[in-house]
Amino acid sequence: MLRLLPVFLFCAQPLAAWTASDAHLPATPRTRDEAARIAAVLAPPTDFSAPEAFEHLPAGAATVRRRTTADAFSDPSGNMPFASEMDFKLGNALFRKLWVGSPSSTLASDGLGPLYNARACQSCHVKDGRGHPPEGPQDDRISIFLRLSVPGGTTPKEIADYIATSPDPTYGEQLQDLALPGHAAEGRMDTEWTDLPVTLGDGTVVTLRRPAYSIANPGYGPLAPDVMLSPRVAPQMIGLGLLEAIPAADILAHADEDDADRDGISGRANIVGSVEHGIMLGRFGLKAGQPTIRQQSASAFAGDMGLSTVLFPAPWGECMPEQTACRTAPDGEEPGIREGLEVDAQSLDLVTFYARNLGVPERPDAGDAQVLRGKRMFHEAGCPACHVPKFVTHRLEGRPEQSFQLIWPYTDLLLHDMGEGLADDRPEARATGREWRTPPLWGIGMTETVTGTQSYLHDGRARSLLEAILWHDGEGRAARDKAAHLAAEDRAALLAFLESL
Repeated sequence: MLRLLPVFLFCAQPLAAWTASDAHLPATPRTRDEAARIAAVLAPPTDFSAPEAFEHLPAGAATVRRRTTADAFSDPSGNMPFASEMDFKLGNALFRKLWVGSPSSTLASDGLGPLYNARACQSCHVKDGRGHPPEGPQDDRISIFLRLSVPGGTTPKEIADYIATSPDPTYGEQLQDLALPGHAAEGRMDTEWTDLPVTLGDGTVVTLRRPAYSIANPGYGPLAPDVMLSPRVAPQMIGLGLLEAIPAADILAHADEDDADRDGISGRANIVGSVEHGIMLGRFGLKAGQPTIRQQSASAFAGDMGLSTVLFPAPWGECMPEQTACRTAPDGEEPGIREGLEVDAQSLDLVTFYARNLGVPERPDAGDAQVLRGKRMFHEAGCPACHVPKFVTHRLEGRPEQSFQLIWPYTDLLLHDMGEGLADDRPEARATGREWRTPPLWGIGMTETVTGTQSYLHDGRARSLLEAILWHDGEGRAARDKAAHLAAEDRAALLAFLESL
């Protein structure tokens, strides 16, 4: 059983109709007066001599103390009730759990694979932060993997711009480079790097590195000749529940598919199917291909570890019909125990709660003079057109951590054409092979503190924030060019601002 969403979940409707994707949230509608107050709070700044009100608290009351250790992304929401802390700790334990193959005497932890990418969620999301590509040919590839697909397949007639793709007929939609004893791994992702020097306006030369990806030692025969490969580094985990709590209408208000305002920015929503809730706005994943944290978590259990959940109950993960040894191998589903699943509903809920409540660190340097100067550079370059600084979340019953918070994620959660240099040429639902979801910037300055290395963009190719900026093209070209032609002191201020987030 593949993690393919039924096409009947899609329908051709104007973007405004997709605000119904909030229907699963216990949200209280805003009054007209409340909406007007929120609009005033969200207005762009005009004064860069001082920080905006509450700017030092990027997650509102959910913000946590900024730590200078590798555990900086692993604290619970700062406003979490004491009664919920046990659920967070249990979710953390499940997130860190090392799964084993079946049969095993450890019934609560068996069912891994037989083909997989990692034995634990934490293996990919390093210390709840982002993954990174291997530094050398002998390094592991646990926190980066390859998505696979071939052109064609079922096209929902109800949506004109849905781009039909199918899994590779032999290898599925994700390359699993690890396997249990007695099984062959699907292959190994190999990367070749080419240096690409770029000269800035002041003559400074920055060397980018361009990757080329291939699959070595395919264990089940050749891949489809038209297979499309897309590398994916595991994204950081902080603030996910707050992103899920942003009203869909507020996200869609930034969409401008036809660039009606002629500013060169054409943010588009990815509309995806939810196993539980029908058609929804995509928010999560590098191309906004997942609608909820719960489905994202269940999808990772299936694809990364071969574990069954209530959303994706196949015990072999995403092994294709031709992979008979994988499909017939012993699994961890015990009838009458844990609902007959390897990850039961309660465990999935705990992991979801944990992922929803990883806290965003505070910004104690938000008022620093150089940081404020860099903030002005950020705005003058036009970066907020995609990296929208702030939102106010829904009022939510039963979710006090995410309810009605002023947050500063620096993302619009929309798709943007980032040019040929960053293109993976692999579509995903409405996303083209050149489009990526704007990643949140909160916490980005702590990447090296948390993971031990700097690694940015969808495949970790950028080794510094400056490299990440210089890879921008397409809709990001104008902002990139402005940043590249800044005076050295202004460029340093821009980077200081980003590092303060």
